[in-house]
Amino acid sequence: MLITAIFFTSCVVVGDNYQDEASLEEVLQSNDLWYIDYNQTTGSGDVRFLSLAFTVSFQNGKIYANNNLVDIGNVGGGYGDQIGFYSTSGHTVLIDHDLDGNIDLEVVQLSGNKIQLIDHYENVTYTLIGYGINNFDFDKIFYDNIEYFLQEYGAWEKIETVGGVSNAFDNENYLAFIPENVSAFKSSQDNVGTDIANLIWDFTGTYKVFDVQGYDNLKILTLNYDGNDNEEFELTVLDDGTISLYHNNSDTTYKFGGLDNIIYKKDGTKVAKKERKRFKVKRKMKTKKTHITKKSNRKI
Repeated sequence: MLITAIFFTSCVVVGDNYQDEASLEEVLQSNDLWYIDYNQTTGSGDVRFLSLAFTVSFQNGKIYANNNLVDIGNVGGGYGDQIGFYSTSGHTVLIDHDLDGNIDLEVVQLSGNKIQLIDHYENVTYTLIGYGINNFDFDKIFYDNIEYFLQEYGAWEKIETVGGVSNAFDNENYLAFIPENVSAFKSSQDNVGTDIANLIWDFTGTYKVFDVQGYDNLKILTLNYDGNDNEEFELTVLDDGTISLYHNNSDTTYKFGGLDNIIYKKDGTKVAKKERKRFKVKRKMKTKKTHITKKSNRKI
């Protein structure tokens, strides 16, 4: 009888020999934020609201999500926007999503702060890591998901140029990273202050982001122009609307400010301007370079 009582007290499927007697409701509320580690996603299917979100939270029957990096940590007190309601039954969380309707997900608890959400119908499993709202590193999330952050503005406008030698990139005043094509960018030499709707995009190409050995708050950004010209920068995030690009070849630092923030969330009665879903990011590693001046092929 004692064994039977213990069995039915634990409502969560457990994995990796993790043992806990908490109910599913207690597990879901045991962490303020559940970060969706999208690189650990397995299966062929898709659950839309989980593919859109960086974090989800389960609070007293309400479910919240952070779908944007810009202003993350401020929206909803850090929890994000409410996207629906939930209830629990056994080891299943029943989602009533504002847009997607009813979704049933099996919960597998891997540890005290790690769970999996499984949609058997869609054949997909998401891995979530739990954090308290006061110890969640909102700054680190920018660097872990820098490709998405670059895409959250319709354009980046050059606002400052510091030091360096004259080079072709001096005349490129606008950059845009295209959400619909996750590796594509475009640039414009229009004068600073030009309305974004009137920009003429002079160059196009593809871009890559690399991790930097020994640095958590630094990335390498390469712009690979269609004309076989390449530029490389050390990329840092100054705030959620400003980035710094250190041009390796000319020893120049450029600051860019974001224009036309693209909303990927439902905000009150306003539905998102656009919709994107996350993709798996597997970056290569680079080492911090000694800066050597090299002439660009593009016209100055």
